[in-house]
Amino acid sequence: MSREIYDCAAGCPVQNTVDVIAGKWKSVILYHLFQGDATRFSTLNKAIPSITERMLALQLAQLEADNIIVKRAGYADGRATEYQLTALGQTLAPVIQAMAAWGEAYKVRRKALA
Repeated sequence: MSREIYDCAAGCPVQNTVDVIAGKWKSVILYHLFQGDATRFSTLNKAIPSITERMLALQLAQLEADNIIVKRAGYADGRATEYQLTALGQTLAPVIQAMAAWGEAYKVRRKALA
C-alpha cells in the first residue's frame, strides 16, 4: 500500500514527512537504524525495551512499505532478519539528527528548570 503524496498549500510537505515518520516508534526505530549498517529485529527489540514485538513488526512493515527500509533474511533458512535503510531512508538522516539534537537540548533545559 503506497501513501498519498500531498500537493497542496503550505504545510503539506511537512505532512508528507510526518506521514512517513509519525507515531511513537518510527523515528526511534530510524534513530537506531542510523547507528549501524544493518540491524536485526532482536537488536532493535532490545534497544527499544518499551515496544512490543508486534508493534515493532508493524512499524518496520510500514517503513518497508514506504521504501524507507529494506528487510533481508540473514541466513539461508531465514532465521535472522535484518533491516537496513534504503537510499531514500538515508535522506532522513538530517531530520532524525535534528530531532535527536533537539531532544538532548530539551532534556538539559528541563533539568535546569527542575
